Amino acid sequence: MTEDVSWRPDVLPGYEATDLALPRALPAPGEVEGPISATLVRRVAGRDTSRAVLYVHGWNDYFFQTHLADFLAGLGFAFYAVDLRRYGRSTRPGQVSGWITDLELYTEELDAALDLVQAEHPSVTLMAHSTGGLVGALWADQRRGELDGVILNSPWLDLQGSQMLRTLGSPLVSTLGQRLPTAVLPLPESNHYFRSVHASQEGAWDYDLAWKSSSSWPVRAGWLRAILQGHQRVAAGLAIDCPVLVMCSTRSDFRRKWHEDLRLADVVLDVEQIATRAVRLGPHVTVVRIAGGMHDLTLSDEPARTVVFDELRRWVRAYLTG
Repeated sequence: MTEDVSWRPDVLPGYEATDLALPRALPAPGEVEGPISATLVRRVAGRDTSRAVLYVHGWNDYFFQTHLADFLAGLGFAFYAVDLRRYGRSTRPGQVSGWITDLELYTEELDAALDLVQAEHPSVTLMAHSTGGLVGALWADQRRGELDGVILNSPWLDLQGSQMLRTLGSPLVSTLGQRLPTAVLPLPESNHYFRSVHASQEGAWDYDLAWKSSSSWPVRAGWLRAILQGHQRVAAGLAIDCPVLVMCSTRSDFRRKWHEDLRLADVVLDVEQIATRAVRLGPHVTVVRIAGGMHDLTLSDEPARTVVFDELRRWVRAYLTG
């Protein structure tokens, strides 16, 4: 099967990419008709191993964290990453960025990616970030026996805000998401995360702003309804049957005015909700909190980033490689 796959040079040096056809994918309302696909990216070096990591990005995101791939290669893993439909490398002109109406639809590209990875590497560990962490956890729950480990970096397991706000808001979003799925919700915006991460601002990382924009994409009612349905499944309890590592910062910071301390916290998600919900993912969950960690922990400033990789190494050696 792998002999029939056509790999091409990726935008990242030392990487290759291939399209994952999605014949069951449907256009969003008002979206330009045309083929919809996802993209599988692989690190060219270090593939002669039985173990691999399959990485899934977050919202308004794509894979660019080559330092993470290099680190995992040093632990003996081949590295693969999926850019989901309507994200990053998989974006086509006229598409609605990030659009999905049911997170289970991502099973199509994740299954296709897993098939290709398993054809060369029988032991596969899923790693996923933020919204990808929610998508990945739900998918792993449906693929029991297929994965050797799950690593979640600041996964979006619950909606921010008070319990009362979540209880009152969910029915409204559900109704609006059914009746006007592409309606843009008037949510508050902040560029603090972009400012804390990107090299053109206060951060240290350079990436393609066409694929990971400085401000969040519009949040549409149908998409948020799908997210809330995913949260409800996590709240009811999953049964992921392999060891799970959930990592998040020790602190969230949602202040509206810029401050340097925002570089030392998660400015996107409520880390207490992440830690609380993590234990509902399965029977064997490890939760690690990172002081000074950003939302994408792998992009954190030092010394937090070193602690992130130290904790990853410790867990991998304990549960995956011995």
